Amino acid sequence: MTTLIFIIVAIALWGLWSYNTIITLKNQVSSAWSDIDVQLTRRHDLIPQLVKTVQTYKDYEQETFELTTLLRSAEDNHSPSSQESLETQINQKLGKLILLQEAYPELKANQSFLELMQALADTEDKLQYARRYYNGSVKVYNTKLQQVPDNLIANLFRFKDAEFFEVASPDIRAAIEVKTND
Repeated sequence: MTTLIFIIVAIALWGLWSYNTIITLKNQVSSAWSDIDVQLTRRHDLIPQLVKTVQTYKDYEQETFELTTLLRSAEDNHSPSSQESLETQINQKLGKLILLQEAYPELKANQSFLELMQALADTEDKLQYARRYYNGSVKVYNTKLQQVPDNLIANLFRFKDAEFFEVASPDIRAAIEVKTND
């Protein structure tokens, strides 16, 4: 009888430990996604400032409108796959704006433009680190959900695999280049 009670207590403790570990990992994934969201928000706040600076050199109304629309729709996205798609589109439009520095040498010398480009490059670096941390957290969480015997608890409480933030487009992988007049 004592052995049976010991086994039941051991299974209950294992179940509790496994559940709490899964919850901890799930919260880590949420926190990591929040870090990405912070960097994307920072990036999306910098882009309109860059657009305003570029507009003083060339009427770029269509690209500006499309970029602004994409930024607004990005605010409502909370899943990695939909966010990646939007970020690819934003990068394409942003790339066209950045290319204007080649056509307008005075834009290259504009201190405000250079500061915004540096801030954007810094944000891109932080975003890259946040993506790596998020995907690492997702990997650990998903592995925990799939390992035996933890998958029994995961299935019992209907935990779902987290989505990786995969970057399919080379446009979004490339860091923003900041060119100066050195």
